[in-house]
Amino acid sequence: MINLFSGTTSINLSNEVSNLLKIKLSEAEIIRFDNSELRVRILSDVKNNNAFVIQSGANPTDQSYIELFFFADALKRSGANKIIAVIPYFGYARQNIQHREGECVSEDIIIKFLETSGYHEVIIFDIHAEETLQNFSIPVKHLSAIGLLAEKIKSYLKENIINPEKYVVVTPDEAGLTRAKRFSEVLFQNNKTEVAIIEKYRDLNKLHVSQAVKLIGDVKDKIAIIVDDIVTSGNTLINASNMILKNGAKRVIAAIIHHDFSQTAPEKIQNSSIDKFFTTNSIRLNKDQIFNKLEEVSIAKMLAAEIINVK
Repeated sequence: MINLFSGTTSINLSNEVSNLLKIKLSEAEIIRFDNSELRVRILSDVKNNNAFVIQSGANPTDQSYIELFFFADALKRSGANKIIAVIPYFGYARQNIQHREGECVSEDIIIKFLETSGYHEVIIFDIHAEETLQNFSIPVKHLSAIGLLAEKIKSYLKENIINPEKYVVVTPDEAGLTRAKRFSEVLFQNNKTEVAIIEKYRDLNKLHVSQAVKLIGDVKDKIAIIVDDIVTSGNTLINASNMILKNGAKRVIAAIIHHDFSQTAPEKIQNSSIDKFFTTNSIRLNKDQIFNKLEEVSIAKMLAAEIINVK
């Protein structure tokens, strides 16, 4: 039998999954005290059942993860058979190496806490660097929403009668080349579509500051689709769009899996040179983060299918 729990950062997505599986969300009490401490209490019967906790590691990231860790301990003490963390957006994944001397590798600490708090398995969507998966000592299932976004954009382009010979997929940095190629293969159902690369410079001593330095590839007179895994400040995305248009592209569309928005990002993207911004619901959108150019694709069906197959 399955128990399905939702953390506070993934209520909407959890309800979608619950409805698809025709399983009522299990009950838990999540209390935050005046001193900011958190308490998680399991109210449903989970004894000998498989328990899933859906919780994105999104803003407020630290609180989201502490809640996820506490869920595991509470479920373990309540007699759950197998405890599975479902993390649609894996926060801290960009802190996967020591960028500068003296820094911690935050991603490693999050993985250790997941393992020691009691989780038996983890389900993740589109981790920033796939090398991260090798750092887990418990089973991890890595799902991708690249196909969902590609199919959505394919429909959008068809409805707008855009010539398919005039597309180019662009990655805003070289590290995302594999992701961009996968997107291109799904969108065009071949591996012959050109992928352009933007070289960028990031000053590690300044937060959210990056600069598009060079464009490698032909975008002239084409519809450019920027593909990336995460947007926070929006600066990398907007700088890439501006450079693409300066090099002769007709329009720019963005396909970003995780919208881990800063406070100013939605307005900046809405007022930018980007025509349309496609993303997923791996992170819950607040009302003040919704803007006209944004279109969200749900990962609920893919997640529900994966949950039902866990033994």
